[in-house]
Amino acid sequence: MPQNLSRFLARAGAPLAQAVLLVFAGLLVLPVLALAASWWQFDAVALDVLRQMADTVLPEYLGTSLWLCAAVALGVALVGMGTASAVTLFDFPGRRAFEWALLLPLAMPAYVVAYAYTDFLQFSGPMQVFLRETFGWQGRVFPEVRNTWGAVWVFTFSLYPYVYLLARTALSERAAQLMEAARLLGAPLSRRVREVALPLARPAVAAGVALALMETLADFGVASYFGIQTFTAGIYKAWLVMDNRLAAAQLATLLLATVGLLLWLEHRAQRRMRFVNSRGGRAGGHEAQPVRLRRGGVWAAWAVCALPVLFGFVLPVLFMLRPLLGGWDELPWSPFLQWARNSLGLAGLSAALATAAALALGFAQRRQPGWLTGGLARVVSLGYAVPGAVVVVGLLLPVGWLQLAAPDSSIGYWVTATALGIVWAYLVRFTAVALQSVHSGYARIPPSLDDSARMLGTTGLGLMARVHWPLLRRSTAAAALLVFVDVMKELPATLVLRPFNSDTLAVVTYQLARDERLGEAALPALTLVLVGLIPVVLLSRTLRSPG
Repeated sequence: MPQNLSRFLARAGAPLAQAVLLVFAGLLVLPVLALAASWWQFDAVALDVLRQMADTVLPEYLGTSLWLCAAVALGVALVGMGTASAVTLFDFPGRRAFEWALLLPLAMPAYVVAYAYTDFLQFSGPMQVFLRETFGWQGRVFPEVRNTWGAVWVFTFSLYPYVYLLARTALSERAAQLMEAARLLGAPLSRRVREVALPLARPAVAAGVALALMETLADFGVASYFGIQTFTAGIYKAWLVMDNRLAAAQLATLLLATVGLLLWLEHRAQRRMRFVNSRGGRAGGHEAQPVRLRRGGVWAAWAVCALPVLFGFVLPVLFMLRPLLGGWDELPWSPFLQWARNSLGLAGLSAALATAAALALGFAQRRQPGWLTGGLARVVSLGYAVPGAVVVVGLLLPVGWLQLAAPDSSIGYWVTATALGIVWAYLVRFTAVALQSVHSGYARIPPSLDDSARMLGTTGLGLMARVHWPLLRRSTAAAALLVFVDVMKELPATLVLRPFNSDTLAVVTYQLARDERLGEAALPALTLVLVGLIPVVLLSRTLRSPG
């Protein structure tokens, strides 16, 4: 009887698991489907709202977002490509240290960088006060930080590691070998860099720029604090200030379409990267060496690599440490512990659920590859590209529809007044992060192990528990860690969907900085930076490990 029962469960397990995965994928894609469904209600009122937006705020949202994206794209491309070329193509003292130090800005949320520069460089900040009192300078010494140019500065030095990572990987594959071949053919260094290295890295730079632009469009903290009228800021203003859900849905749809275009460009660039980087490695059995720099070249390489780390990590940390140490005795330690508990609880729960879902989907793809499991994986993978503002609107729209259809329903309470809504939003955004890590772990497990296990009678969940899990522990831990850190830093979705009296470190940092209480904001802000350093350290170790 037990043997018959196990056979029955084995036969019924696959359809049941597929049904569960379908339901889960449907919940993750619901925000996008809700935004698409909102256009079915497009009537004369909606058209009038759209016309009013086109006559008033839409041109400013569009123009500011496009200008910001263009400037950030140029900035991250120059900084990311310059630093990647320096540490990959050239050899100079300190190169190994710069390889990992250039990753440090990944630990800094962009809104924390914005708060740090504003506190230190504003008219009443310590820098300008010191210069006025010491040298007698009158008026403003530095230009205003809280504007679009300041946002370009913040995004450039916060997001350039996306380009740096991908360009460094592309250049390390084949650039050194091909540049050595070009040198033997008599090409000067400038021509080797211009005609060999840059074309090889172009797809990687395009992919990194697309990722940086998706982060720029999804940002709310910097845009709100600097008073920049972007699409994300407009969505929150339409929903929370104007109480116009239709306008918020239309703006969210336009933003989602723009992000979808960037995602397509990023996937296209990634395909070109795989083509360019194929069959890379050793040439003729010998490892090509980077060009050794001397004197002026060493100083130039130091400047190229040190300035991004200085502007993107070192200075913001120092700027935040000053008010933290100056007001140590007045810091809100008791509320801080509550904020930390809320953040850790939400991040831990979301990381556990996202990692479990990624493992289930990865195992389903491994066990039964096909269009269904592949389609589910692609649906789940789209979530990370959806900005937090779009997720909020996409989740709250169907809640509003259900409340109109069933006024006595308590669905609104469960989504907006408990942890259900915020964890749901986190899963929509960050399950893709866990799934990518799990996929990388499965890629290192040869299929022959599965065949050997089946021949020995191990199938179903036994295959997962006894064969896959021991080999997936590191990838699973990395997946949980990445989701944990992303949830800790997430601001837009948390700001709207968090339960009552459940402020997190990210929300409190934003609220204190908005109220010009930057000294008190330093403590939660630096805590987020310390948490963000964990995956950066692990990433740097992974990049430096052989193979």
